[in-house]
Amino acid sequence: MNIVLDTNVFVSGVFFPGPPSRILKAWRDKTIQIVLSREILKECRRVGAELAAQYPPIDIQPIIELIVHKALIIAATPLPEQVCKDADDDKFIACALTAKCHIIVSGDKHLLKVSGFQGIQVLKPREFVDRYLVG
Repeated sequence: MNIVLDTNVFVSGVFFPGPPSRILKAWRDKTIQIVLSREILKECRRVGAELAAQYPPIDIQPIIELIVHKALIIAATPLPEQVCKDADDDKFIACALTAKCHIIVSGDKHLLKVSGFQGIQVLKPREFVDRYLVG
């Protein structure tokens, strides 16, 4: 199963226990495949570096390198018009559409509001874990 991860879910999974870390574990175990666009990867690097500065014992670089080598990184086709209230969130929709992913995992209120757009479900991390990673 291919999924698109919101940056905050990815970073939360690296830094904190809980559903986001279970999603990353499922990816490392090859239960799911994470799909990212170059724009999402760039944002993950930036946000991860900011959090790593706040939590010095955590080194995000190994997980970024793992993402670069093991995730499916695509060149997303830009959307013809804005979909989310926050235009910065459109990169996740564009990635899902380009990669033909039907699930974005996010807690972002703007993305959650557009769930269903062109067949893409936006699920909160807990909802994704409960629905797809049970067992």
